[in-house]
Amino acid sequence: MNEQTYKVPVMADLAAEGKMPEVLFWVGCAGSYDSRYKAVTIAFVKILNHLGINFAVLGAEETCTGDPAKRAGNEFTFQMQAIANIQVLNGYGIEKIVTACPHCFNTIKNEYPELGGAYEVIHHSTFLQQLINEGRVKMKEKGDFKGKKITYHDSCYLGRANNVYEAPRTVLEQLDADLVEMKRCKTKGLCCGAGGAQMFKDAEKGNKEVNHERMEDAIATGADTIAVACPFCMTMLIDGTKKYNKEDQIKVYDIAELIAKAEGL
Repeated sequence: MNEQTYKVPVMADLAAEGKMPEVLFWVGCAGSYDSRYKAVTIAFVKILNHLGINFAVLGAEETCTGDPAKRAGNEFTFQMQAIANIQVLNGYGIEKIVTACPHCFNTIKNEYPELGGAYEVIHHSTFLQQLINEGRVKMKEKGDFKGKKITYHDSCYLGRANNVYEAPRTVLEQLDADLVEMKRCKTKGLCCGAGGAQMFKDAEKGNKEVNHERMEDAIATGADTIAVACPFCMTMLIDGTKKYNKEDQIKVYDIAELIAKAEGL
């Protein structure tokens, strides 16, 4: 990692100086460890740095939200994970959290309050939309996406679970590209196949993998770029491009990566 390119303040260091960030960036397991999704974390941090956003991460103090355990039916493990995180967050007096993972977003926003962790939780698509509305994010006049077709895949935990449909589309509309919708989108969107802890288990008996079915929807749009806003969706759709030998023709990017690229970051 090139420290000259971006900087990532750690909450413990700020607290030692008596400082409080405007927002805590919850990186998530995928954003920390997944080789592909780490690029999304870097892209989002570059945007935050570029705009001078006062933020911090928990660093080594951040652990899994417990979402996979809960979806798999292990409530005990979930609560252990959640309470440990809540103690850290409350200890720092955190009030506002932004995350690029809809699973983290949904869990912290909707399930942590009953365990004592109440925060303002924002998905990075909504955060980017707010920055665009404020005029702080401005695309280059001639971007790399001119003339390209982009289709957006709705994450289940962002869309149907939390009714966030327009924010990611508003962000993508800033690109000089043609945004085309899949036949199944928004409230009728099809799952990528990873949710409900399905990503971590063998496929059940059936005629077709869910991500292959979803990839067929994407291919039908004629788009050469699939925009996502979730690490689970990214993994499943990239696997889908490989299934149909489309990995050279169709690329899967998180919306933060697209904005960073359009900003020249």
